[in-house]
This record gives sequence, structure tokens and C-alpha cells, in this order.
Amino acid sequence: MRGKGEGSVHFDKNRGLWVGVIELETINGNRQRKTVRRKDKRELLDELAELRVELKRSGHLPTAHMTVEQWFTVWLRLEEREVRPNTLSNYRTVTEKYILPNIGKVKLDKVSGTHLRKVYDAMRAKGRSSTYVLNAHRILSSAFKVAVREGKISVNPTVRVSTPRKATTHLQTLDLTEGLQLLGHLASRPDGARWATALLTGARRGEVIGLERSRIADDELDLSWQLQRIVWKHGCGPSNGVDKNDLKTYPCGTRRDCPQRHIPVPDDYEYRSLTGGLYLTRPKSDAGWRVLPLVEPLRTILDRHMSAAEPNPYDLVFARSGGRPYDPDQDSKDWRLLLKQIGITKDVRLHDIRHTTVELLYAAGVPEHIIMQIVGHSTVVMTRSYRSRTDAVRLRAAMEQFSAQFLTPLELPETPTGAAP
Repeated sequence: MRGKGEGSVHFDKNRGLWVGVIELETINGNRQRKTVRRKDKRELLDELAELRVELKRSGHLPTAHMTVEQWFTVWLRLEEREVRPNTLSNYRTVTEKYILPNIGKVKLDKVSGTHLRKVYDAMRAKGRSSTYVLNAHRILSSAFKVAVREGKISVNPTVRVSTPRKATTHLQTLDLTEGLQLLGHLASRPDGARWATALLTGARRGEVIGLERSRIADDELDLSWQLQRIVWKHGCGPSNGVDKNDLKTYPCGTRRDCPQRHIPVPDDYEYRSLTGGLYLTRPKSDAGWRVLPLVEPLRTILDRHMSAAEPNPYDLVFARSGGRPYDPDQDSKDWRLLLKQIGITKDVRLHDIRHTTVELLYAAGVPEHIIMQIVGHSTVVMTRSYRSRTDAVRLRAAMEQFSAQFLTPLELPETPTGAAP
């Protein structure tokens, strides 16, 4: 059997034409081919050469009747160099669970509004939220937009349907009293510094558990990296048509740490491997790459934590026993358990501590543009030059103004000796 990209050339006596065939990848066990017919052999060979270049670039070639499934296979490969790994993972999940099962066999140029609504209705029938349905619509729109650009179709079919509406949601956050209650409780916990850092800075989950000791100075907190779990590919397999969950199909025999693992990323994506699928990555934009003044009470909280905690091989401020990094998903579960232990019954997500921080910054009278810089919560990408020395002075004043709300009722007893659990 010929491999992908290989092919053959022969002369069809019945038609009087030269025929060239290029093997494409196998989809759902079916071999795909691109066939070209020309009267002149030289012309045929030139066209086959151009098609092989296109195949190497995009990973696929349009056939006479390209389906949605075939196009999404091409598009996802193109997106590997355009979007961040977790964004690509989201694309793949929605594609495999909802798009392909419902319209995968439909010809690409035949997709209608009815087909798209079938995807949305199937998602709603399975209890997916309006936000997730909107996410699927945007994925479909992006994929078809590229198909138009690549000349596969003439019109993006998502323009034929109304954009799914996102339901109104009411986020639950901690008010000042609850924030004080939380901070007071954390002072007596070995892992309290981890949550206090989130509350007192508005830092994201990954920024807190990915904070390194080397990025904490006497008066500054550098939030230029975040810890994330990234889905990576086995560099050693599996091949097409093989169960990707069967370890026997991988020469390395592991899901955890393939020596040839591959992370398809854009050229400008910065990341550092920690262990397994855990990585330190740069924020998506300069607005998220920020350095905050380190003021009381957080300075004392962090100093006491780092003095008591065992060192770990990753230089992390917060680590589990044995020096292992925190897993982001487990961190969210730990947060809900913490709220339950404190007696706070609100359904406050870990990420929503940022909203609490923003509300408290407003309550402290901090100007809006300074709040945006503190939490990196802006829709406009800020340049590095915006962080002038003048801004640093104003940031410090704002952080001190904000943190003063917590100083009077807060006592800071000695942190119990021992590493964070």
C-alpha cells in the first residue's frame, strides 16, 4: 500500500489521457485519493508536483466531493500553527463530539442553516450550556471562513443562521465581609498563602500555582508565566485507524511522558515543560503579562509560606507534598472544598475571585484604568511602555489602598511548619 503523498502515473488507453493519483490520508478506515487527468504527460507531472506541495502545507487536498469531516481534518491541522494548544484542544473536542457526528458526512458546499441548527439542537439536547453552543458556532464560523479563503467554498454558511444567544448569568462573588472571613481563615492553614495570593492580587489560577520563587522580589510580584495542562501528541504514534487510547499502539508504552511527544503550537508561543502534561506558558497578551507591587499583608504571608515550605525541583512557590506541581483542575476542586470548610455556601468559582478583587478595588476608590492594569482584565492589549516608573508608583499606591481594607481585622500568626499539601 502506498503511503500518504505517494502516487502513480499511467496512461488510460480507453480515454487517451494521462492519469495521476496521489494517496491522501485514511479517514474512518477509507482510503482517500486525489486523481488528475491530462492529455499532456508533462502538464500532468507539473500539476502533481504542485499538489504535493499543497498537501505538505495543508495536510490534505480537495477531492471532488469534500465532506465536512474531511475539511475539518484539514482545518484542525492548519490551526495547529495558529492557535494556542488548549484552544486547539477545545476545537477538537467540539468537532469530535458534536460537529462530525451530526454533519460530518455532509458535502462541504452543501452545508445549510438547517445543518448548523442540527448541531446546536443536538448540543442543547445533551444539556450543553448556551455559552458552549455559542462556542461551537464560533468554531464552525472560523473553520468555514478558512474554507472560503482556501477556495473550498464560496460562502461561509454560518452567515445564514442567527448567532446563538448567550443566556444571562449572575456570577456569585465574595463581598468584603466574606473576603475578610476567608483571609482570616487562611492565616491558620498551611496552604492559605496560595488562596490569599489569588484574593489579594486578582491573579488567575494558573498564575498563582505557576508562581516561581525567582519571580518574587522584595517589592514586586512577577506574573509573567502561568501553569497549564496541555494536551500533547505522541511523536511515536498511533497510526491512522488505531485506537489512540490503547497503549499497545504506542512504542513508548505510556500516556504520561512520551520521549518524542509533540506540541503543535504557533511560532510565537512560549512554554516550559515541568512534568507530564504540566507546562509554564506565557499569557496570551501583554495585558496579562504584568508585574505587581508586593505590599502588606501579602508580603508577610508569602515570606512566611516560603520560609516554612520544602523546596521543590521546579522553584514553585506553591507545590504539593513531594514537590509536585498543583494540577489546575484539582486546584479548582480544592477551592470548592475550602469554601465548604469555611461555611461559605455561595457557588463561587475559583476564577471568580478575580471579580471579587475588581469589586474591592472599586470599593477602595482605585481608578478604573489602574484596576485594568492590576488584574490584566482588559480588552485592549497594553504595551510594555505603558508600565513606566510613574505607573509603578501609582500601582503601588493603589495596591496599598486596596490591601489596607484587610490589615486592621487581620492577625498573622506564625504559619505551621511543613510544606503545602
